[in-house]
Amino acid sequence: MILVMLGTQNNSFHRLLEEIEKLLDKNKIKEEVIIQAGYTKYQPQNKKMKVLDFVPREELEKLQEKASFVITHGGVGSIITSLERGKKVIAIPRLHEYGEHVNNHQKEIVEKFNKNGNIIGIKSVEELEQALEKIEKFKPKPYTEDNTKMLKIIEDFIENI
Repeated sequence: MILVMLGTQNNSFHRLLEEIEKLLDKNKIKEEVIIQAGYTKYQPQNKKMKVLDFVPREELEKLQEKASFVITHGGVGSIITSLERGKKVIAIPRLHEYGEHVNNHQKEIVEKFNKNGNIIGIKSVEELEQALEKIEKFKPKPYTEDNTKMLKIIEDFIENI
């Protein structure tokens, strides 16, 4: 099972779910996909996709444990909790230009974790198929907490609201 985590932002991330469904239909994804969708309202046609709006924390943790890997938006919490559970992660930032977030700070977050070798970070949903081809052999560097740069990104984000 693949877990997709979209966080709890009050914005939709339809683009990612549409791409996942397209890859399921092309048989590029063979496992069941469970989606923690938050505010993203999506009715999949593919029976291998199960969409859950909001998932209690304990249930989400169990899903993370069971997942073969995690696909997530560029939220720090979703990335870190998945890494802490030893999961391989593919992360895609929500983008301001699509109304998915208030700015593009998730680009910086995904780039940082990707540059550190913790995740497979991609810039657009169109890169998801390539990321899926790499995930099996991907050996992530263990996550170690270095809050300085991440805190700066978050502080800058808060100041610009």
